[in-house]
Amino acid sequence: MRKLKSICVFCGSSEGNDTAIIESATKLGKTLAKNNITLVYGAAKIGIMGLVAKGTLDNKGKVIGIIPEFLKLKEVVHLGLTEIITTQNMRDRKMLMQEKSDGFITMPGGMGTFEELFEILTWLQLGLHSKPIGLLNINHYYDDLLAMLEKMVKKGFLSMDNFKLLLVDENIDSLIEKMKNFKDPQKPKWLNTERV
Repeated sequence: MRKLKSICVFCGSSEGNDTAIIESATKLGKTLAKNNITLVYGAAKIGIMGLVAKGTLDNKGKVIGIIPEFLKLKEVVHLGLTEIITTQNMRDRKMLMQEKSDGFITMPGGMGTFEELFEILTWLQLGLHSKPIGLLNINHYYDDLLAMLEKMVKKGFLSMDNFKLLLVDENIDSLIEKMKNFKDPQKPKWLNTERV
């Protein structure tokens, strides 16, 4: 069973309009704090991002916020975090998030959340890291996305092994348990130094 000392959470910078998602954000933060798992996230005080951070801080948990300079506006950045790291750009931000995390959880969000999820999944698929990636499918938010991934498998664009790299659950505790039991995937056979 792997140790999860820190988890990076990808999620929306707006709250949306689903109360189940809003409540789950605070609950996720509380769960991380109670399990002594440091939250790593995008440093915002707004949206689902802000609620996860608040849930963690309110329960005496640690929070590391990583934000690029151009987003560091007073109305966006959360100044009450355990640690704030400012980067020059988005690329550096995502690299640091990956380095400082033992795993990743994606909550509901928009385009930025999708982009973060698929990039970190691609890195896992390519063997650039071996950390667990969880999808918190609250109130069936990601059902359509999962159906699309299944279609990609059927059409031969995604292997079943790579599809299974994404750990899915609608329950926070169950998802974290799946992440702790995640086995390192085999490096892709088609990727070798002779071909790169």
